[in-house]
Amino acid sequence: MMNTVENSPLPESFINFLNENGLDPSIYNSADNLPRYIRLKPGYEENLKDIEDELGYQLTQVGWLSNFYSLPPHVHIANSKAYQQGKVYGIDAASGAAVSALNITPGDHVLDLCAAPGAKLCMILELLGNSGSVTGVDVARHRLAACRTMVQKYALGDHCRLFVADGTSFSLVPTRVRLASELSDESTLERKLDMFKEWTSKRPWKERKRAAKARKNNLSHLSMQNSDPELIFYGQHSGVIGCTRDDLYQTYSDYELSKCGYDKVIVDAECTHDGSIKHVQKFEQWGWETLQRRVLDAERTDDLTTLQFRLLNNGYRLLKAGGSLVYSTCSLTVAQNEGVVERFLSENSSAELQEVDGSHSWPCKSGRIPKTLRFDPVTSQTSGLFVAKFAKLST
Repeated sequence: MMNTVENSPLPESFINFLNENGLDPSIYNSADNLPRYIRLKPGYEENLKDIEDELGYQLTQVGWLSNFYSLPPHVHIANSKAYQQGKVYGIDAASGAAVSALNITPGDHVLDLCAAPGAKLCMILELLGNSGSVTGVDVARHRLAACRTMVQKYALGDHCRLFVADGTSFSLVPTRVRLASELSDESTLERKLDMFKEWTSKRPWKERKRAAKARKNNLSHLSMQNSDPELIFYGQHSGVIGCTRDDLYQTYSDYELSKCGYDKVIVDAECTHDGSIKHVQKFEQWGWETLQRRVLDAERTDDLTTLQFRLLNNGYRLLKAGGSLVYSTCSLTVAQNEGVVERFLSENSSAELQEVDGSHSWPCKSGRIPKTLRFDPVTSQTSGLFVAKFAKLST
């Protein structure tokens, strides 16, 4: 058992919780020394000196992660021109590692099953460039709206579509861009009337009426499972334009999904966020009783691990045979990480745990299961994060 930290502000119950998970409570003392990370949008490398002059600090390049830089924790970027003009954005290096683990290649169709708040989504879009597509899904509309703001701010939305939906039951496959010859076919004239046109923030009357009815009926997380995903954004080259609603919302069997599903899937699942020092420190203001309810309560943890397993299972179902899936959480507990992975592998014989390419040079530890990774503030100088990568074997 780990020793507790002398004069630690953490409550004894939380320290016991950390000890049970083999975690050193001293990691929560390192917040003042933990760097802040930013990603420089590709194409702005020549602006690096100007950005440093504006911030008043020299950026330190993260050697193991392309286009990532660190700066002192007290330096804020929100008021800088570089941030406001969409040249840089904040994203923890561990989160960048989770995206990097996908090995995204041009032309990939990628599913981000828990997309909010959007930094990983932006990085995926950057890696794809002018190819492929990204489908972002989140159950919280206001959080997904923040993703929409990000992809528009950074001019990354051309190949992106965003759905408000329950990630445990989302079933839509990537759409392919319609050919101009198809759209000009006179036999499709009637279908054209129902086709998605260029996206606009002004929603059609029917869509607004449907949303108002949903609000009136107090649409809940559970009832969302029985409703169509809500499309709140789609780019010019996301494959939506030219589709009818029936095309877009067509569902497929599991066998068909193995042929026409996503090339890459990332499931950064909802968790207790105990790996985030800044998040845990908030409980000093919120009250440690809130931590007891949100992090330590056994019933809530059981509910979370069930949700995490269902998200992972559904993300894998939507993955094309031969594709790759990354599962991550910003929790450092065993139950939400290795426990979920073990259950998933036991119930999916076609899933193979894979080693993450290049991870031997990353500042992280191996998880309790070989090939899984753990980032933590002391070892990695990042927020805490667990990463596991799976391949879907042909069946």
